[in-house]
Amino acid sequence: MSTILIVTEIQNGTIREASYELAAFANKLGGTVKSLVMGQGADSLASEFASKGGGETYVADGEAFANYNVEAASAAIQAAVAASGADLVLVSNTPTGWDVAPRVAAALDAGFVSDCFKIDEEGGKPVFHRRVFNGKLDATLSTTADKVVATVQPGATAPFEGSTDGATSKLEVSVGELRAKFKEIKQSEAKGVDLSKADVIVSGGRGVGAPEKFTEVIQPLADALGGAMGASRPVVDAGWLPHEYQVGSSGQVVQPKLYIAVGISGAIQHLVGMKSSNYIIAINKDPDAPIFEVANLGVVADLFEIVPALTKAVAEAKG
Repeated sequence: MSTILIVTEIQNGTIREASYELAAFANKLGGTVKSLVMGQGADSLASEFASKGGGETYVADGEAFANYNVEAASAAIQAAVAASGADLVLVSNTPTGWDVAPRVAAALDAGFVSDCFKIDEEGGKPVFHRRVFNGKLDATLSTTADKVVATVQPGATAPFEGSTDGATSKLEVSVGELRAKFKEIKQSEAKGVDLSKADVIVSGGRGVGAPEKFTEVIQPLADALGGAMGASRPVVDAGWLPHEYQVGSSGQVVQPKLYIAVGISGAIQHLVGMKSSNYIIAINKDPDAPIFEVANLGVVADLFEIVPALTKAVAEAKG
């Protein structure tokens, strides 16, 4: 593999953590790593990213990049590919990535692979892994195309750690007359938590029995551990908790240090979203529950006895 181009995203004035996750993927693959930062007055962000896994970093600066515009972003990415000679372009699988990545792939006549959770290198070529059929199967893909654009799941790996040498340079981009115009950003009121950032998650399923039990049983354990509360899809479908708490293929994909599944049977859609956790504890009264297949520690017991006792033990240990 010769050259990898990372396409970063800026959100609320900083580079998204998902972009540093792309840096981790790129540096593991080997080859030459280069990056693109788009934004008005983004020189300092580009320098920071270059020193944290981004390698040589191109800066697309100017009014056209003050806010996201798919035409401007596509032009900048194509210019960066031409300048870098990249044969693999990595984009985060976010709404912005969904919008711009296929457009760039079509413009470059490149191969396109979406929603990867892992990328390997075999024989100098990238091999992509993605989940299909709603997470029931994992597919391994390769392409004969000279160039490939791939989107990668946020949370699929830890962000790049360490420091690297990387210079920045201004990228000349001809955007022409933009047909799409930025109007405004409307942001919904923040609710729940960003589970992808939590080190500890305590999730509840239908076995919890009722919505008030999440407040009485699940949330206290999450609070005692300094973590966040999550839920399975049936809980959200029943209206017990909002969608932002949902872990799974149609919710959030998480990779915490500790994941405690309480009263969750372990449907494949849920396992897809949490089986990469560093350590998994499952509490369920059904010894044949599928969740035990991915758990590091399984507890077959009544959750209403075990969870309050565990919460009390954690509180006592913390003094």
